[in-house]
Amino acid sequence: MTLNMNIDELKQKPVAMMTGEELSFLIDSRMATWATEIASLSQRRIYYGIEGIAQIFGCSVPTANRIKKSGVIDDAITQIDRQIVIDGNLALELAKKAGTIRVKGEKTAKENDVH
Repeated sequence: MTLNMNIDELKQKPVAMMTGEELSFLIDSRMATWATEIASLSQRRIYYGIEGIAQIFGCSVPTANRIKKSGVIDDAITQIDRQIVIDGNLALELAKKAGTIRVKGEKTAKENDVH
């Protein structure tokens, strides 16, 4: 028996009215979604606080504070009250794109152009 309902319709149907196949399909589809979410989260490097920014860029805490205040990596920062959570990969990507922050251990565009 093939399932002719889409997931949204199944979500609206009461569990007591579902067949075993419908319930199994709904659970399996949700588990697949969770698996992809977990895989994407495990690839992210998460850091916390100003110290986390300092670790990402290999700099001192005062310099990390200046980087945060510059606004260059704002899209990589989530701040809830006083807690700062930084997506390390996104922060590095934004810094490289802006070109205003030098990432420790990497050459700048000017240094790459020198022959």
